[in-house]
Amino acid sequence: MSEFMVRKWAEISQEAITRKGVFVAALSGGKTPVNFYQALAEYKGTLSWSKTHLFLADERFLPFEDKDSNYRLLRETLLDQIEIPEENIHPIPTGRSTPQISAEAYEEDLRIFFKLRSGQYPVFDLILLGIGEDGHTASLFPGSPVLNERDRLAAAVMLDKIRHHRITLTLPVINHAGSVFFLVSGKGKAAVLEKIVNKKDPSLPASMVNPDTGTLLFLSDSEAASKVMPHD
Repeated sequence: MSEFMVRKWAEISQEAITRKGVFVAALSGGKTPVNFYQALAEYKGTLSWSKTHLFLADERFLPFEDKDSNYRLLRETLLDQIEIPEENIHPIPTGRSTPQISAEAYEEDLRIFFKLRSGQYPVFDLILLGIGEDGHTASLFPGSPVLNERDRLAAAVMLDKIRHHRITLTLPVINHAGSVFFLVSGKGKAAVLEKIVNKKDPSLPASMVNPDTGTLLFLSDSEAASKVMPHD
């Protein structure tokens, strides 16, 4: 799965750089993409990191050095292993006083980088997402009011005392991407993946990911796809 994803990354990034001079991706945290990030860091082919810009699909409202930080995971598994200019890395600024202020600062970074006018959405070349057992993706959770957000590019997600508050790209931003890839692994994801792929359950945020003009691809191991794959 990781090797296939690395090949797709190389293909999409080269096409974007040839077409417009830059490749822009938004990445996710969690355990599933770790193997991919490590494989990408070890890739022996040609990748133009100087022309690549990396954003995050979501982040916990934590310091970058916290063990649960998506940015820390990305830094340890990929960024520290490659030669990418520091100005090409766009973490979500969690050092602000509130998640809302962090979301506003991240949105401003997006607006400046993509040179957006009012009402426009950024167009990422690739957004890499995971799926939780509850059907959430990025930090878009079932029943969250953020799912209805159409004006903001990034939004604060206020959770309970057990789970950290978060900042996430909003659904319209995800659905404007050129390519959206879901990486899914493990038997614990089998039931929810079946609901998303086969039933398109509208109550699950991951089912709401449907790029307007881009490509949607599910990459999963056999355990996660066990209820999706046809059986003889």
